[in-house]
Amino acid sequence: MTDTHAGATETRGFFARLADTIGERFTRYAAYRKTVSELSMLSDRELRDFGANRTMIRSLAYEQAYRSM
Repeated sequence: MTDTHAGATETRGFFARLADTIGERFTRYAAYRKTVSELSMLSDRELRDFGANRTMIRSLAYEQAYRSM
């Protein structure tokens, strides 16, 4: 006799993990977009004040949003 409940639990666990992963990715991407937006509003002088320039905005935002991965 096989236990069908074990398979159902594993499947529910899979979908729960999938939902968590999608949620985490969405949150990180939202943080990336927010950081890009905020840095883009700064003037070139303000960016230079902390050692950055416009070409660095996307990489700085990526590093900020995904650094703990």
